[in-house]
Amino acid sequence: MYSTTGIEASNFAEKVDMTFIIILGICFLFLIGLTAIMIYFIIRYNRKRNPKATPNEGSTKLEIIWTIIPTLLAMLMFYFGWAGWIPMKRPPADARQIIATARMWNFSFIYDNGKTSDKLYVPINEPVTLKLQSVDVIHSFYIPAFRLKEDMVPGREKVMWFIPQNEGSYHIFCAEYCGLRHSYMSSSVEVLPKDEFEKWMADTTSAATAEEAGEPEAAGLAILKKNGCTACHSSDGSRLVGPSYQGIWGEQQVIVENGQEKTVTVDSAYIRQSIYDPNSQVVKGFQKGLMQPYEGVVTEDDLSKIIEYLKSLNE
Repeated sequence: MYSTTGIEASNFAEKVDMTFIIILGICFLFLIGLTAIMIYFIIRYNRKRNPKATPNEGSTKLEIIWTIIPTLLAMLMFYFGWAGWIPMKRPPADARQIIATARMWNFSFIYDNGKTSDKLYVPINEPVTLKLQSVDVIHSFYIPAFRLKEDMVPGREKVMWFIPQNEGSYHIFCAEYCGLRHSYMSSSVEVLPKDEFEKWMADTTSAATAEEAGEPEAAGLAILKKNGCTACHSSDGSRLVGPSYQGIWGEQQVIVENGQEKTVTVDSAYIRQSIYDPNSQVVKGFQKGLMQPYEGVVTEDDLSKIIEYLKSLNE
């Protein structure tokens, strides 16, 4: 259940809303004022009232007024925008540090104790700094309820900070078109009471639950989800950006390598190369360059669990 009410979901929300209302009010002032003047001129100077056109020599005073007033209003709008933007670029030194990573087409988060998640968990009324990074193309990290948006640019670390002020779940969207599955790239901010957040941070069992329960295939699926693989590859046979996982293990695939077609068997070596060097062998009918290499991200142990999951889809 996502929270959408309340103007103070973050410490920036109220000031952004005020700036928006001021700019909107000025726009309506001009819209209504200019429309009223236009209607007055249409009535006052129509052909029936003025059958013969008369020249108007103009007014220096009027020209000064309509130059100064719009300039002042523009400066007023600039001031409120600038005054609201500057604090967003000055995160407090004691803020909690979280790394937010974007890739086609998902977000992931790494906390200071090494814990990872596909949702952003934060404590209420505590400053949080997000170090934003992208591993492939330009994305944009957007939390509407917090009134915050920042681009995530490959090779460039950017920062966003905020203080969440209401408990609840809030949408996160990618606000920069980033490819075929852009509209599916979303997550959420989970704002928790401080004691619940600390309890969640201290719980390190969730990542190992499937493995400890003797279910490596379930652990493999969790790894695929964590790395955003399920955004491009289905498990039910449906065609997405990449080939489906269903029934792929042990099958023959026609791939394109160095511009030449060849037939290979989907085995451990093929899966390993597809994850670590995905653009060297591309399944025929699919586009090259959409998948980034996961060497250094997916470990050999993770790879074995992924293989067990793929095998389970053949059963």
